[in-house]
Amino acid sequence: MNPVAAWELLWPDGAPLAEGNGDEDRPAIMPFLAESGAASGSPRGAIVVCPGGGYAVRAAHEGEPIARWLNGLGISAFVLRYRVAPYRYPAALLDVQRAIRTVRSRAAEWGVDPQRIGVLGFSAGGHLAAMAGTRFDDGDPGAADPADRASCRPDAMILCYPVITMRGPYRHEGSLCNLLGPEPDPDMAASLSGEAQVSAKTPPAFLWHTADDPVAVENSLIMAAALSRHGVPFDLHVYQQGRHGLGLAEHDEHVGTWTGLCAIWLKRNGWPASSPV
Repeated sequence: MNPVAAWELLWPDGAPLAEGNGDEDRPAIMPFLAESGAASGSPRGAIVVCPGGGYAVRAAHEGEPIARWLNGLGISAFVLRYRVAPYRYPAALLDVQRAIRTVRSRAAEWGVDPQRIGVLGFSAGGHLAAMAGTRFDDGDPGAADPADRASCRPDAMILCYPVITMRGPYRHEGSLCNLLGPEPDPDMAASLSGEAQVSAKTPPAFLWHTADDPVAVENSLIMAAALSRHGVPFDLHVYQQGRHGLGLAEHDEHVGTWTGLCAIWLKRNGWPASSPV
């Protein structure tokens, strides 16, 4: 379960809004293909992984380790190197949309089922994943670029202690500032609040949070409420205690159960999962 290659640039000829030519100016995905799908030729579900980091950095422990856990469930994973500060909105959104389009357009090459491409994010990466699940299109069938012809709608969202709202008392100031600048326009902040963009077309979601997380648990609660109002299926799990940024939470016997619960949820929703580990 090694990556099939190094970083794959999402725009080999240069990303929109790019301000330079370094790695941080070149959004990319790193594929981790599930052995069962790649070896057997049977297409597998795939998930684009968005590490957290307050739109300032991307946390390493929320990248490759998550991809390898998904591989263990028989799901291919694509870790996303999306743009962070000093880049601002809409750079990161363009990056995750392009990642989903790319995986879908190259599904046959990677042994992926184009109808089962999800997105998973932690913290600010959860906000990015929620934007992907609430701001999408069906692609442009007349586009010259094959990726641009593909839909960027994810088929599932996994939101881990996510930043959701960009307004009101539960917003995360650091993520908001990095995404929109030190004096964000209130209307723009409201429009980028995930709970305000949910519709009946939003994909099913799995959410988890800890009740004492400094990224307020209300972020997950209000997102779940919005999903409920629109009839979108979801799982919501709130743990009593646990610090922010736990990732797989392997050393917390309580919070660490989220991976098993998520594996069961994925299996119930038609995604291949070997066992809830």
